[in-house]
Amino acid sequence: MRNRPIPGSSGLVRTMSLLGDPVLHAPCEPVSDFGLGLKQLIEDMFATMYAAQGVGLAANQVGVGLRVFVYDCPDDEDVRHLGHIVNPRLVEADGVTVRGPEGCLSLPGLEAGTLRHDRAVVEGTTADGEQVRVEGTGFFARCLLHECDHLEGIVYPDRLTGRRRAKVLRAAARAKWMT
Repeated sequence: MRNRPIPGSSGLVRTMSLLGDPVLHAPCEPVSDFGLGLKQLIEDMFATMYAAQGVGLAANQVGVGLRVFVYDCPDDEDVRHLGHIVNPRLVEADGVTVRGPEGCLSLPGLEAGTLRHDRAVVEGTTADGEQVRVEGTGFFARCLLHECDHLEGIVYPDRLTGRRRAKVLRAAARAKWMT
């Protein structure tokens, strides 16, 4: 998948950064330019996320080390949450801690039970610079926490320990996309 248009969208499908790519393992820089380039990046991120059948995508997953993520994710009540956050800041992560299945578009085909809080609140701005506060519960909270981690250079296997971590890393090493 190399930067190709997606039908019905003004965004291009960008190449996905995969586990091991240095951009995934470094904290992202704050966005300072809120111009057309940012809006195009967000459109491309949505196109890429939809093409990969994901529910969230951070900018570094398409090789851009900026603090931006997009989402189109249901919560546990099947309510759809759609949007983007620029310069997000995790302000709350609380509630019950739940081990649930977690995957990542940068580790295609792999999944592991990962501990996450079942409530998260993230603040930031839109691409137009308007303040935004997003609260998620259940699966949507997991998505928000996952994407915030990406922007800090953390991929979900970093949250795993013991056999779970070893199993995911062995599977990644054997995956065709790692070669």
